[in-house]
Amino acid sequence: MSDAAAPPAPPRSAAGPLLMVSDALTMSGRCLRLSRRDSETLMGSVVLPVALLLVLVYLFGGAITIGADYLRYVVPGVLLLCAALGSALTAVIVCQDVSSGITDRFRAMGIGGASLLVGHVAASVARNAASAVLLLGVSYAVGFRADASPLAWLPVAGVLLAFVLAVSSLAVVAGLLIRSTEGVNTLVGMGLLAPFASSAFVPVSTMPSWLHGFADNQPVAPVVDTVRRLLLDQSLGWRPWQALAWCGGIAIVSTSSAVLLFRRRTA
Repeated sequence: MSDAAAPPAPPRSAAGPLLMVSDALTMSGRCLRLSRRDSETLMGSVVLPVALLLVLVYLFGGAITIGADYLRYVVPGVLLLCAALGSALTAVIVCQDVSSGITDRFRAMGIGGASLLVGHVAASVARNAASAVLLLGVSYAVGFRADASPLAWLPVAGVLLAFVLAVSSLAVVAGLLIRSTEGVNTLVGMGLLAPFASSAFVPVSTMPSWLHGFADNQPVAPVVDTVRRLLLDQSLGWRPWQALAWCGGIAIVSTSSAVLLFRRRTA
């Protein structure tokens, strides 16, 4: 009697949502361990925002006149840049996983693609939360003070979380789309220019007039304006809704694209 070939293991996610969540948590823990080993990239995503904050405040802050304390103005922008830098590590790990073939091994074990992708995003959120806490600690140490009440920090955390989810999902797409870590780093580096062409570090009114339309309406602008106005207890206007619309739209499009790219890369 000849032996028939064993059928491939069905995705563990088919066994139930709890098992899918368990797999996603396991994958996120693995991603966090991998990020600890990539010390250079991890230190860059953690230390660079702090260094940039100190450079902006102590080297350039005296030459920047905005009619307010520059430290209070720039901290929200550096928080968003911190999230963008943290997503770079996510893109690199995704690229390495797909290129090395480890993703195929996980799928052979019955771990679904959704659990793998969610694990990468969850690990990115955890890394960014730690980086944001460190950055805020340094900011307070050098004199930053927020006018927001303790309760107002909840929407600040919510907007930052929405932004981190959006850029992390976008980073997963970059990791699946580019086939080398060098290419991923180049693409992510170009994306890091977006916060500089917004109100993150200087008011849009100080930029050339032909740049105002883009700088005031690109995705980063409403997010950083919302965080700044919440922290400084200022009128919010429509900025929070614009910020959430941008973050939600980027997250939805990026997640759908990531699923399609993952199926193509692992077919």
